[in-house]
Amino acid sequence: MKGGHRPIEGGAVRPAGDGAGAPLLVLEDVARTFDVSPPWLNRVLERRPRTLLHAVDGVSLAIERGETLALVGESGCGKSTVARLIVGLHAPTRGTLRFDGTVLAGDGAGAVAPAARRLARRGMQMIFQDPYASLNPRWRVRDIVAEPILARSSAVPPREIDTRVAALLAQVGLAASDGAKYPHQFSGGQRQRISIARALSTEPRFLVCDEPTSALDVSVQAQVLNLMRDLQRRLGLTYLFISHNLAVVHHVADRVGVMYLGRVVEIAPTRRLFALPQHPYTRMLLEAVPDLSIVGRERVAVAGEVPNPLDPPPGCTFHPRCPSAEDRCRREAPMLRRCAAGGEVACHAVEEGRLDVRVPLPLLPDGPRAGRAAAGNPL
Repeated sequence: MKGGHRPIEGGAVRPAGDGAGAPLLVLEDVARTFDVSPPWLNRVLERRPRTLLHAVDGVSLAIERGETLALVGESGCGKSTVARLIVGLHAPTRGTLRFDGTVLAGDGAGAVAPAARRLARRGMQMIFQDPYASLNPRWRVRDIVAEPILARSSAVPPREIDTRVAALLAQVGLAASDGAKYPHQFSGGQRQRISIARALSTEPRFLVCDEPTSALDVSVQAQVLNLMRDLQRRLGLTYLFISHNLAVVHHVADRVGVMYLGRVVEIAPTRRLFALPQHPYTRMLLEAVPDLSIVGRERVAVAGEVPNPLDPPPGCTFHPRCPSAEDRCRREAPMLRRCAAGGEVACHAVEEGRLDVRVPLPLLPDGPRAGRAAAGNPL
């Protein structure tokens, strides 16, 4: 393995960091609605109302300094939209986003000086999913990694730029001479290392990792994950890690948030969530992880399809697929509440004690399934 990084071991690792004080990132009732209506004239002639897509609907979460929070869920549940809201690629329709005590977007952002918001945003960067599409094919690696440095200060001497780029490439396991090459001359894993070096060039404290290993082979995934964990230990980074792969999430995350149709339905420490999931959707996701060694045990598959986000069902949006749904679930949307097992869950059945959530699932933690599931995509 290039760079001599240690292999992945079970359980998440909390990197060095102060861990004191307020959370680094806080989202309060954040929502994002997109107008996907036909053109105005078409709506007038056809007498149709505006069509709104609620991509994110009231997400509240906090990420502590030095931890890794993972977001999981089926495609289209709003994970990537949350990531883009955090880094400023989208503006929230409702709610507040605070980073290190500074309101960056939403309610109260207008009272913060633009210079203060820009300064705070320098503390976060993003690693994108596809290393083939996120790097400019016409630029040399040296220019790609140096671009954020020059964006912050164009007065940096060229010799200092070369020194910093060489140090960043060495930090991710690449040679200084690789700076003279183009992205097409590297493998997928090496390209993702270049993306990580670019993200680290502004010395951020917080990285949004939007499925950073999903486009890579399994063996290369392990190398990139090892690198990211090593960097977190050494630099005290904080991660928001978005992924479909539950085995990867189990290995890298301190806490896991489960999203469904724009809302967080459960958030808990990793080991608790995998061993004792509370929400019916979380249990169904974990039950869907393939394992040929389990014979004779009844399994509950994830039934149905994700509802149309343009016309979400009333009440709990999961009730059309939930075997425990009752009339209250169809009328009233559940709030995210703390549960006795630890963490928070948004489910009327759990709140009322109608589900037997005390029975642990013999799934990924400390079992042989983790290795097999790492090669699949259970979501």
